[in-house]
Amino acid sequence: MSFEVHAQGAVHVFDSFECAIHRMAPICEHCRVRIVGHGVEVDGHWYCGGHCSKAEGRSGIIDRVGSLPGGG
Repeated sequence: MSFEVHAQGAVHVFDSFECAIHRMAPICEHCRVRIVGHGVEVDGHWYCGGHCSKAEGRSGIIDRVGSLPGGG
């Protein structure tokens, strides 16, 4: 059973979520991990979180994970 993903004016057909993620997920420009979930974008550059964006010299991103109850 296949499904379509419509993104940025193109239609992509996949037979598994794993293949869709591999093809569609952006890659962090610092640590090179696939960003599955909530990444951050700064001036057209993608990062997995505030730590990696800061390591690349980007500013204005706040990573609140460390401030979650229990150390999150």
